[in-house]
Amino acid sequence: MNQLERIQRSLTKKSAPRFEIGDTVRVHVKVVEGEKERIQVYEGTVIARKGSLNTETFTVRKLSYGVGVERIFPVHSPIVSKVDVVRQGRVRRAKLYYLRGKKGRFAKVEEREFIGESKSSAQPAASEEKAVTA
Repeated sequence: MNQLERIQRSLTKKSAPRFEIGDTVRVHVKVVEGEKERIQVYEGTVIARKGSLNTETFTVRKLSYGVGVERIFPVHSPIVSKVDVVRQGRVRRAKLYYLRGKKGRFAKVEEREFIGESKSSAQPAASEEKAVTA
C-alpha cells in the first residue's frame, strides 16, 4: 500500500451509509448560510454510484415541481451528515440514467422486498417442526 492509498483510507468515514442503486434515500446535508449552519433534507432515487475509497460519489434524482433535479453527493464528505433509506428499489442496472427520459409512473422504480437473514434461520425451524409432528 503506497502513501496515497494510506491517505485516502484515513479520509474515509468509519460508518459509511449502506444503500444501493434504485433505493429512495433521504440525504441530510449541512448547509452553511453566513455564520449559521443548518441541515437540509434532499430525498430522491439513487441513479448512480461511482468512485472508490474516499472519492466515491452517488447521484440522487428527484422531481421538483415537475422538473427533474439531480445532485451528486460525496459518500465520505463531512457535508453529508446522514443517509436514510426510505425504500429499497429492485433494479437490474448499475446506472439508472434511463429514468431521465421517463415521466410519471414510468419513472418509478419497483419496490424490492426486504429479505434479511431469515432464509438461513428458517430452514432449521422447518426441520424441527417435522420432527415434532412425526
